[in-house]
Amino acid sequence: MGVCTGAFVGTYDRFGIGDQASCGRKLDQIIGGSPALESVLEQVEYVAPTDSTVLIQGETGTGKDLIAHAIHNSSSRRGHPFVKFNCAAIPLDLLENELFGHEKGAFTGAIAQKLGRFELADDGTLFLDEVGDIPLVLQPKLLRVLQDQEFERLGSCYTRKTNVRLVAATNHDLSAMVKQGRFRIDLYYRLNVFPVLVPPLRARREDIPALVRHYVGEYARRMNRRIDTIPSHALETFADYSWPGNVRELQNFIERSVILSPGSVLQPPLAELEQATVQAPSSQLSTLKEVEREHILRAIRESNWVIGGPNGAASRLGMKRTTLIHRIQKLGIQVARSAVTTNSPNERRTERSGE
Repeated sequence: MGVCTGAFVGTYDRFGIGDQASCGRKLDQIIGGSPALESVLEQVEYVAPTDSTVLIQGETGTGKDLIAHAIHNSSSRRGHPFVKFNCAAIPLDLLENELFGHEKGAFTGAIAQKLGRFELADDGTLFLDEVGDIPLVLQPKLLRVLQDQEFERLGSCYTRKTNVRLVAATNHDLSAMVKQGRFRIDLYYRLNVFPVLVPPLRARREDIPALVRHYVGEYARRMNRRIDTIPSHALETFADYSWPGNVRELQNFIERSVILSPGSVLQPPLAELEQATVQAPSSQLSTLKEVEREHILRAIRESNWVIGGPNGAASRLGMKRTTLIHRIQKLGIQVARSAVTTNSPNERRTERSGE
C-alpha cells in the first residue's frame, strides 16, 4: 500500500484518494511532509499574519508561487486581491506602465486610462515573480513605493497612495547581483525583510512518492482514466533522479506518463530519466562517498536487486556479499525488501574461506 517514506515494498504501489490525502501536509497544493518543507511552511505561518515584505528564493520549478499564495491565503488580506506579475515576461519599455499604470494621452496609443498592478492589488497582495529581472533604471521607483506606499501613474503628477503587501520571488542570487552592481543594495534590503528559501526537490526526496500520487490522480481525473497502481521500481527511479527542473519537471513527466498509460497501471517512460542521468554534466565534483553510493546502486539495479550469488551485485563488484551488505548499510542505501540478500550454504562456505 502507499508509503511516503522508507523502502519501497513489493512489485507495485497501490493507492487511493485516502492515501494521497494522508501523505504529509497539504496547504494550497503544497504536497509533502519532509523536514525541509515543514521548515518552510513554519516560516509561512510566522510571517503570513503580518504585513511584512517577503522575499521567496529558490530554483526554477520549486513552487515559489504556491508559497506566495499560501502567505496571502493565511493573512488578513485573503479576502482581497492577489495579483501576480512576472517581471521577466514584460519588455523594459512596458514594465513601468504595467506596474504603475498610465493616464489617457500619456503617450502615443494611450487611448484610455489604465490601472497598474499596484492599484489592482490595493488592500491585497502583489506578488512580483522574477523580481531580480527588474532593470536598474526602474528599481528606484519600486523602492519608493515600498518605502512610502505612493506612486504616480505615467502622464500624471498626482501622487496616489496604495495599501499593498508585497511578496517577491527570484531564482537569482540578489546579494551577488548587488556586488556586481546589477541590483540596488537599498532595494535588496527592502525586499529581504523576511527571506524564505524554498528547497529544491532533490533536498526533499521523501516528498516524491506523495507528489507522484497527487499528480497521477490529478491527471487521471482530467483524462477520464483510472490509474490505481504505480510500479515500485518506478517510485525508486523517481526517488533516485535529481529532478533539475524540480516539481515542475516531475509534474510534466507524470502528465506524460498518464498519457502513455491506457490501463490501470502507470507506465512511465523511465528510460528518459535514466538517459538524462547518464548524459547530464556534473555541475560540481562528487565526493568519493557519493561516487561509491552511485556505483553500488547501479550494480544492484543491473543485478535485478539480487545481492549474492554468481549473478548478484556482490559478484559484479568483486566483493563478498557480507561486505556489500555492510557498505549498503553504511551508505544508507534503501534496498527493496524483496531483494535477495542470501546465498546458498555452499556459497556462504566459499565466502568464509575467501578473503
